[in-house]
Amino acid sequence: MRLADFEALVARQVTEIPPDFLEGIAEVVVSPRTVPHPDREEIWTLGECIPVPGNDGDPRHLQSRVVLYHGSFLALARDSGGFDWVTESWETLTHEIRHHVEWKARAPDLEAYDRAAEANFARQDGEQFDPGFYLDGAERPDGSWQVDDDVFLVRLVSGVPPSARFRWSGEEYDVAVPRGTTLPAFLLVVGVANPPEGELLVVLTEKPGLRGLFRRPAVFQAKVQARRVKV
Repeated sequence: MRLADFEALVARQVTEIPPDFLEGIAEVVVSPRTVPHPDREEIWTLGECIPVPGNDGDPRHLQSRVVLYHGSFLALARDSGGFDWVTESWETLTHEIRHHVEWKARAPDLEAYDRAAEANFARQDGEQFDPGFYLDGAERPDGSWQVDDDVFLVRLVSGVPPSARFRWSGEEYDVAVPRGTTLPAFLLVVGVANPPEGELLVVLTEKPGLRGLFRRPAVFQAKVQARRVKV
């Protein structure tokens, strides 16, 4: 999509935002820049909400400038088959506007979610990460947690079990826990019917205790095969 067409698309989408949410937003603009993630290849910054504090320091008077980066959208479109410009621009626009609303309300839920997304990138890249990051994600009706497209099925255990059982998409499954597993463990599950758009993980973890306040444990990760359980 050309820059001018993208600008027109974003301008139309801004008119669909309720005016109350736009209060204090100085402008919504499209930049031609391509902004890569500072640490991770093939991850692009699609937009930013840039705070402009008021002179009196009152968060209610905070103003923001929302920027969407056309070059980053182009880069992501080249990397993604069937890229949906309308959906991606709407999600980016509303995400950045939500940042503004939460800053004004001093309710940093979205910032916590963004930190969870960063920790999830670290997990996928085999780097060190906070093993409880998914708790800053979105809780699903079944009690699991979701960060972006990845779903985390959490099981509190007192020790490493030989297997772990879970329910997914109306079916019962279990997985064999690999030898040498330590806690906490993130087990990437393959072989379920109707998997999520991202990854499905069984997380084996102990109930938080005092030790967890003073150390960040090494995290065990492995891929496991799901086995359907006949009920």
